[in-house]
Amino acid sequence: MAFNLFGKRDKTPEPEPEKTPEQPTPSEKRSPFGGLGLGLNFGQRDTAPSEPTDEAPERRGLFDRMRQAVARTRTTLNDRMGAVLALTRAVDESSLEDLEAILLASDIGSTTTAEILENLRQRGMRQGIEGGAELKRLLRIELKQVLDRVAVPVRHPASPPEVIMMVGVNGTGKTTTTGKLAAHYRAQGRTVLLCAADTFRAAAIEQLEVWAQRSDVPLIKTRQGGDPSAALYDACAAAKARGSQVLIVDTAGRLHTKTDLMKELDKMRRTAEKLIPGAPHQTLLVMDATTGQNGLTQARLFTEAARVTGIVLTKLDGTAKGGIVLAIATELKLPVVFAGVGEKMEDLLPFDSEAFVDSLLD
Repeated sequence: MAFNLFGKRDKTPEPEPEKTPEQPTPSEKRSPFGGLGLGLNFGQRDTAPSEPTDEAPERRGLFDRMRQAVARTRTTLNDRMGAVLALTRAVDESSLEDLEAILLASDIGSTTTAEILENLRQRGMRQGIEGGAELKRLLRIELKQVLDRVAVPVRHPASPPEVIMMVGVNGTGKTTTTGKLAAHYRAQGRTVLLCAADTFRAAAIEQLEVWAQRSDVPLIKTRQGGDPSAALYDACAAAKARGSQVLIVDTAGRLHTKTDLMKELDKMRRTAEKLIPGAPHQTLLVMDATTGQNGLTQARLFTEAARVTGIVLTKLDGTAKGGIVLAIATELKLPVVFAGVGEKMEDLLPFDSEAFVDSLLD
């Protein structure tokens, strides 16, 4: 006979607070984004009409777009969790084993999954976990904590320009993301300068030129096959002379050998620092979400050699394994700072852990 560690514990009932007309019932409580409270059934949604909220429109817009971006991952999670936990009244070890398989299938990673399951198991032994709704609420907390513990505020320089280096292997969408990031800062009213320092890949300079024209941002470039550090030197000098607030540098994703690439990136970092103190102020590693765990191996090379400060995760809308965001936090100890959610210029979202987790488990 199975032994249930997570059944209902004997507790002294506490008197419920008297409800006022303005106080919602538990089923009516809403998330910070106006979403409805969790029901017992993972696959079932409350159909009660929503009420007006005071949240800022841009906050609501971020949640809506993030929710759309992780739709495939959310559908997979909810379908599997609903099948496992819809009828669960007391969460036991068997339920946690089923949850483990679900998290692993979403590419959250074995290390992160093991940590989350252990925390839930300890909670169950101390207090009990009563039903699927409670388990889902606790899972939401655990996922957000994984992301929040690596989140660090971006430290902008006291005086411009702020230098941002974009690194990553070819095929991840690095040059496209560079152009989108330029448009993002341009939309904020900041003056931006682009540097085409990927002189190795054919057509990389021409591709960035197109993005520069679309976002109405000037570009510093050199010939294909030229010295990328020389191009960066010219761009740093130009940014200072023009009073540009942001300089975004597109770097090569491949040279003749990986060793040469890492040496070149280090040389570029030192070149930028000579002209602009503290540069590069951000080094963003562009990763393709559809590569999942395979992308982590490549990412480790860059984090070690290029002093990466954050991740830009592209093609998040194209995968059912969006849990890679959590694996990145655990394995690389780096925050995801932007998420690519489409092909349009505006489809680059500042990453928000609360919006992501709520979108994932909504």
